[in-house]
Amino acid sequence: MGVFLAPESAPFLIATLVMLVIAAVEGVALLVGMSASHWLDSLVSHEGHEGGDVPADSWLGWLHVGRVPLLVLVVIFLATYAVIGFLANIVVHALFGIYIPALIGAPAAFVATLPVVRISGGMLARVLPREQSAAVSLDSLVGRIATVTGGTAKHGYPAQARLTTEFGQTLYVLVEPDQPETTFGANDQVLLVKRVSGKKFECIRNPKPDLL
Repeated sequence: MGVFLAPESAPFLIATLVMLVIAAVEGVALLVGMSASHWLDSLVSHEGHEGGDVPADSWLGWLHVGRVPLLVLVVIFLATYAVIGFLANIVVHALFGIYIPALIGAPAAFVATLPVVRISGGMLARVLPREQSAAVSLDSLVGRIATVTGGTAKHGYPAQARLTTEFGQTLYVLVEPDQPETTFGANDQVLLVKRVSGKKFECIRNPKPDLL
């Protein structure tokens, strides 16, 4: 237990704790009908890339963000970072009786972790279905019905919503009312009327709820 509680291993212990917190948050989110992973992917797509995809030549694209759920990549990074850091300290302590100073070990483990994340992300990208494929474009979602899964959607303050495509895919998007005075809460059915950017859409209340 010494290596795990040593001050030199603090960055790796923190990474482990953060990973456990993420797992707990995602578990609770799924229980209430939300998905922290999909929300995070929608947020990144909306903030950084109008088309919803991450350019392959960017550093995020190099790590396969956009092809693999971001939360999955974060967990892979944290787990790999912690394992590399702890193992390095175990080996160095066994050989020399000391631990690697955190100022050296933390950045070294960070650099060593990135290629592992890239390789793991590439392997997952080949087996995981993409949320946006040639068959389902974001623009084609306009006119579909979505269900607000959590929070309150206000004009300028989108909330996460879930919808099912004609191919049976479940997608998560961000929705906000098209009128300032309108709000939508959890489980409200809305009609997507305009794609604003990324995975963010303007919506109105479902005009024909009896058809669902």
